[in-house]
Amino acid sequence: MRRRLTPWRVAGGLVVLALATALILFSVPSGDFLLLPDVAHPVAPLVHVQGAHPPKRGTVYFVDVVERRASELEALFPWLHPEASLVQADMLIPPGTTEAQMQRVDLREMSISQRVAAAVALRRLGYHVVVRPGGVIVDAIDLGTHAIGKLEPADVIVAVDGTPTPTIAKLRGVLAGATPGQVVALRLRRGGRMVTERVKTVADPAQPGHAVVGFVPAQSADIKLPIKVAIDAGGVGGPSAGLAFALEVMEQLGHDVVHGHRVAATGEMELDGTIGPIGGVKQKVFDVRNAHVGVFLVPAGENARTARRYAGSVRVIPVRTLAQALHALATLPPAG
Repeated sequence: MRRRLTPWRVAGGLVVLALATALILFSVPSGDFLLLPDVAHPVAPLVHVQGAHPPKRGTVYFVDVVERRASELEALFPWLHPEASLVQADMLIPPGTTEAQMQRVDLREMSISQRVAAAVALRRLGYHVVVRPGGVIVDAIDLGTHAIGKLEPADVIVAVDGTPTPTIAKLRGVLAGATPGQVVALRLRRGGRMVTERVKTVADPAQPGHAVVGFVPAQSADIKLPIKVAIDAGGVGGPSAGLAFALEVMEQLGHDVVHGHRVAATGEMELDGTIGPIGGVKQKVFDVRNAHVGVFLVPAGENARTARRYAGSVRVIPVRTLAQALHALATLPPAG
C-alpha cells in the first residue's frame, strides 16, 4: 500500500533536505575569509624589560583578529556571525602569494612593530636610542593596483619622485602631495641593486582623496636599544599592537601611563611616534567589549569612526601620536 503524502510529511522531508544541504555547505570551504573577534590579551606577561619595576595599577591590552576560511554556508549567510566580516581571499592574500607567505609577512611585521614600539617608548622616557631608518619595506602588494608587476615583496622604497622616504610617515607625507591616478617614480633597493619603477597611484579605499601606491608597508631600520626589551606575542602577526607595546614598555619602567584603568590599544607605531591605521577594527571592538575593558585607544580617522559604531559602552579615544595617547590617558577620570 502506498503511503499518502501529507503536508506534515512534505514539510518534514523539506526540513531534512535543508539540514543536509546546510551540513554539506558548512563542510565545503569557500573562496572567502571570515574576520572574527579574538580575545583581548593583557600585554604585561608578554613584555620583559631590563630593570623593570612596573606600577601595580591598571592593565594594557592588545587586540587582534582571527582570520579563517569561510564555509560556503557562511559565505551565503554572513549574518550567521554578526560580529564578523566576510572578505574576499584576494584582499588578504594577494595574487601570486600563498597563505604561508602571508603568515611570514605578518610575523615579520609583528617583529618590526615590537622593535619600533620599544624604541619610541624609550625615547619618550629620555633614553638614548640609536635609530637609522632604511626605507619602507614592501611586504605584500594590493590586488587591483598598478603596483602589481612593478613592485616585489621585500623591495625597500627609499625615495618617491626624488624625495627621500626613510620612514613610513615620510612616504605617506610625500604621497599626500599626489592625486590618485598620478604616476610616481619609486627608487627601490632590490636585493643588492638600486632600481627605479614608475607606478600609477590609486585612491586610498579608506580616504578616497588620498593617493596610495598599493602595498602593505613595513619599516626598515637599524635600531639599537640601550636596555634589553623582549616581547613575545605568542604567534600573533601584524603591526597593529605597536601602540599597546609602547605603553606597556613605559609601564614596565615604572611610569603609570594608564592611571589604574583597563586600557586596550591598537595602532601601528611609527618611528616618529605617529600612530598609523590598522584593519579589523570592528572585530577588535568586540574583543574589547567581551573583555569588559572600558577604554579603547584607536587611530584617529576612519578607524575611530568604525570603532564608535560598534563600541557600546566602551569609551573610544582617537589618537594620532603616542604623545596624544599619553595625554588622553592622563586626563581620564579617576579609575574606580
